[in-house]
Amino acid sequence: MSDERLTLTERCVLLVLMAEAREMTNAELHAVAGLTLDGKYRNHLNGLGLVDSTKVGRAFVHELTDKGTLWCAKELLGERPARSGPAGGALYAVLHGLQRHLDENGQPLGVVFRADVKGQVEAAYAEITGGSGESVRLADLRDRLNGVPKSEVDRALELLARRPDVHVRSEADQKTLTELDIQAAVVLGGTARHRLMIEVPQ
Repeated sequence: MSDERLTLTERCVLLVLMAEAREMTNAELHAVAGLTLDGKYRNHLNGLGLVDSTKVGRAFVHELTDKGTLWCAKELLGERPARSGPAGGALYAVLHGLQRHLDENGQPLGVVFRADVKGQVEAAYAEITGGSGESVRLADLRDRLNGVPKSEVDRALELLARRPDVHVRSEADQKTLTELDIQAAVVLGGTARHRLMIEVPQ
């Protein structure tokens, strides 16, 4: 059942965090959905135990709690909030359709929404290179993705490597490899790879 104490903005934040299945900064929330979690909204969701917000540097990082995940699962059956407009109506129609699919297939919500690690790898690469398309050490990339399990990053790199514009290569000069480089390597085709390069579209 919907919680009448929540504003539409707060509901949307919870649903975005559910869909992204990861911690998100306000910048990431805004990039994905055009909203942020600040001030009274953040304090409210934190106070209700639906979202954990941790300050990292100058920015807050928000994460759905177990209670927040339960709220989202119940919201799939919730009524469209008053004055939410046609976009809200469309959103809740999609949520209801998703619940029907889960019910028909006997699946939990967790099988649908998983973190887009491949997208996170591409975003981290773009941040490091500034869009230059240069080669990046996987050690530096993993450091930027701190908190994402190595196995998940490995799988994302394996998927990315299938694209013709993505190159996951071994270090040409093996003598320059550090212990961090060796630990950060991903094994593809039986060969340890240490660097990532994504071509810049011409």
